[in-house]
This record gives sequence, structure tokens and C-alpha cells, in this order.
Amino acid sequence: MKKISLLVACFMLVIGLFIPTKVFADAAPGDVVVTLGANLTADQKQSILNEMGVDADSAQIITVNNSEEHQYLDNYLSKAQIGTRSISSSKITLGKSGSGLTASTHNITYVSKDMYINALATAGVKDADVYVTAPFPVSGTAALTGLIKAYETETGKKIPEQKKQVANEEVVTTAQLADKDGVGKEKAADLVTAIKNNLAQNKPQSREDVEQAVRDAAKQVNVTLSSADIQKLVDLFDKMRNMNINWGDVGSQMQQLQDKVKQLANSDQTKGFLAQVFQAIGDFFSAIFHAIASLFN
Repeated sequence: MKKISLLVACFMLVIGLFIPTKVFADAAPGDVVVTLGANLTADQKQSILNEMGVDADSAQIITVNNSEEHQYLDNYLSKAQIGTRSISSSKITLGKSGSGLTASTHNITYVSKDMYINALATAGVKDADVYVTAPFPVSGTAALTGLIKAYETETGKKIPEQKKQVANEEVVTTAQLADKDGVGKEKAADLVTAIKNNLAQNKPQSREDVEQAVRDAAKQVNVTLSSADIQKLVDLFDKMRNMNINWGDVGSQMQQLQDKVKQLANSDQTKGFLAQVFQAIGDFFSAIFHAIASLFN
């Protein structure tokens, strides 16, 4: 009898390893997970839930604390920049397969919606709509940690720590680049998107290939980079290259950003062509003027 009981127990254990848990099996388009900053007051939490249109009694809610922020950001930001409180909160809604990533923000000053999409795609988050908010203007660093945590909880897909780290590094690098004169948040995010496009198309085999992708992307989105900026971006994307990230999958998650960058590149090419035409016309009339003037001399 003991032997039979032992066999039954072993059988149940093996079966348990192959049958997904309820959370994993039930994950479906439309499912919602909310992350709240641990340092929000009770009133602030309720206000954010109301803003998101979420019922606290039925929603799945995850708390993100400041120590988790430091875990992923200490290597890239000073402790003063990260701060001591987690305020930014988020809602992630799972979408249909192939729907890609979309994002919107409210009261987030440091991280733009395009930066969230880029970083989440790098981390491996797929097919979801994300909303990031706070009761007053904050950086939004806690939200990225929360979104990844929420995605893992709802889908049961564990994202490797290495990918989480590089996604956070990407956000910080992009945000720091956005602070440069003549760049801004939109162009910084466009630059990162263009780099990823180039990596997907050319499948870099070396650090030199990555650097070429960075330089080409800067031309495509009309951004002037210093040598230090170029090397920082090369360091980041070469790290990703060594992680064997599937750039095709990443690109499929950020199709809207890719389309915008393509339009920007085409627009810049058109502007460049027209500038050359007008320059040629100007030179032509200038030559005629000088020719006529020479007759009177």
C-alpha cells in the first residue's frame, strides 16, 4: 500500500509539472493587471484606480516598492535621481496575438510612451496596451519595473534578469540622450527605434556592425551625436547583440514606432532632395546674373 501511495504521489507530481497553473491557462486578451507604487497614500491609490477605471475588489493589483527600482536602476542612475519613494503606477491590458505594444502616460516626466514601448519590446513583453500614471509629475521609473512584473504575473512567462536589466538601461540611455540640445524625447526614441530596425535588417556580427547601425540611424532621424553618445549607444546595443535578442520579434511589437521612423526618414530624404534642387536653381540664376553683369563691365 505504501508503495502504491508513493507511486501515486510521484505521478501527481509529474503531472503537476506539465499542467499550467490557473493563472497561466486563463491569461487571455483583455486581462488587466494594475501595479501601484508602494508609497502612494490610500486616497491616491483609489484616485488612480478610478482614473484607470479599475475596481479594487476584483482587479489583480501588484505593488512595486523603491527597493525594486534600485535593483534595476542603481547601475545607471544616482540614488538621488531614483529617489526613496515609488509613486508611478501602471495598468497593462493583454492584447490579441500580433497586436503589438501600445502605450500612453499621464504625469510622467522622464520616460515617454515611446520609450516604454521600446524598452518593453527589448525585455520581451508582447501584445499589450500599457498606461502609466501618477497623482503628480514624477519620473516614471517605477512603472517599467511594475509593467514587467505584471506581465510575468499574468502570462506566466518569466523574463530573464539580463533582459530586465538591459531594458532599464535602454530607458535611462534614451532619456539621457533626450536631454541633449537639439534632440528631445521624440527624436531620442525615434533614434533607438531606427537602430533596432537597422539591426533587424543587417543582423550584426560584430561591434563594428553595431556602430554602423547607430551611425546610419542618426542620419536617418537627423540627430547629431557626439563620439561619447555614439559609444554609449554602441555599448548598449552590442550588449543586446550578445544576448541574441530576436530583432524581428522586437520590431513586430513596435510597428507604430517603426512606421513613424520610416515616414521621418522619407521626409528627410525628400527635404534633402528639394534642398539640392533649390540650390541648383539658385546657382543657375546666380550664374546668369554674373554673366549679364560681365557684359556691362
